[in-house]
Amino acid sequence: MRLGFPVKVLGQPGLKSHDTRRWQNRPHLSVSLAYLRDVFVYLSRQDIHMYRMASDLAPYAAHPEMRWFHGQIDECTKELAMVGKMAEKHGLRLSFHLSMSTVLNSPDESIARHSAAQVIAQARMLENMDLAAEAVLVTHVGGVYGDKESALGRFLERCEQLPDLSRRRLVVENDNSRFSVGDISRIHEETGVPLLFDYLHFHNYNPEDMSLTEALELCLQSWPQEVKPKIHFSSPRTGMRVVERRTTGSNDRSLLLRAPHSFQHSDFIDPFQFISFIRAAKRKNLRPFDVVLEAKAKDLALLHLREDLARLAPEIAFD
Repeated sequence: MRLGFPVKVLGQPGLKSHDTRRWQNRPHLSVSLAYLRDVFVYLSRQDIHMYRMASDLAPYAAHPEMRWFHGQIDECTKELAMVGKMAEKHGLRLSFHLSMSTVLNSPDESIARHSAAQVIAQARMLENMDLAAEAVLVTHVGGVYGDKESALGRFLERCEQLPDLSRRRLVVENDNSRFSVGDISRIHEETGVPLLFDYLHFHNYNPEDMSLTEALELCLQSWPQEVKPKIHFSSPRTGMRVVERRTTGSNDRSLLLRAPHSFQHSDFIDPFQFISFIRAAKRKNLRPFDVVLEAKAKDLALLHLREDLARLAPEIAFD
C-alpha cells in the first residue's frame, strides 16, 4: 500500500508544485516541470511513492480565450518524457485531480467543451510522460441542476465522446452531497470507467445505506485487474474557528465561534480511524489499494501518519 498526498509540499519551504503566475506574466509548463523535478527529489528523500500533481501544471493550456497557451504540451514533449522517467526511477505513482471548473455534465455546452478540453490536455501530459495505466485523471460527476437523472445522463454522454486516450485515464469519485457510490456505480456499468472511493465523502453521503466495506469493494472491483486501485482518505475537521465580525455602522467587533462541517478535511489524519478502516478491508480480504491522504498538512500529515502506524499498527504495511 502506497501513501500519497496532493500538490503542495509543506515539509521543505520554497518547493513549488507548479508555475502559479498569472497569464500576464506568461506562465509555462516548462517552469512547472522544473519545479516538479525538485518535488520528486524531495519525495524520494522522504520515501513517498505517490503524488497528485497540480491540475494547473500546464497553465491555461485549455483556456478557450487564451489560445497562445495551447501549444505548451507540444512544446514540452522532451521535458515531459524526462519527468516521466524520473517518476519511474523513483517508483512514483502520479495522478491528476481535475479542477472544480471541469464539469463534464454541465448543461452549458461551452462549459462542457472547455471541461472536455481540460481532460484531454491532462491525459496528453500523462501519455507524454509515458506513465503506466495507474496514472489516472480523477473527476467528480458535477452538478445536479435540478434533475439528477438528466445530469447523470449528460455525464455518460460526454464521457463516451472523449477520445479513447483520455477516457482510458479517467476515474470517477463519489462526492459528499450529490453523487454517491451507488450513483457512480451506474457510470461504471455503462462505460467501464473505474470508481474512486472517497472515505469522507462516503460517510457524508450514503443514501443507499451501504456498509463501508460493501461500498469500498464495489469501487475496488471496478478497476482493471492489471491496475492497482487507489482511494482517498481524510478525517473530518473537529477544531472550532474563531471569526471576527464587525458590526455594521460602528467600530464594534465581536468574536464568533464557528463549528466545523463534517465534510471539511482535518489538518492531520486520525490514526485510529485509518487503522480501523484498513483492518476492516483486510478482514474482508479486499483487493489491495493505494491511499491518497487528503489532509491540510499535506506531506507532513503523511509522515506523521506513518509514525503513528509504526507505533500503533505495525502490521499495516505501506510503501
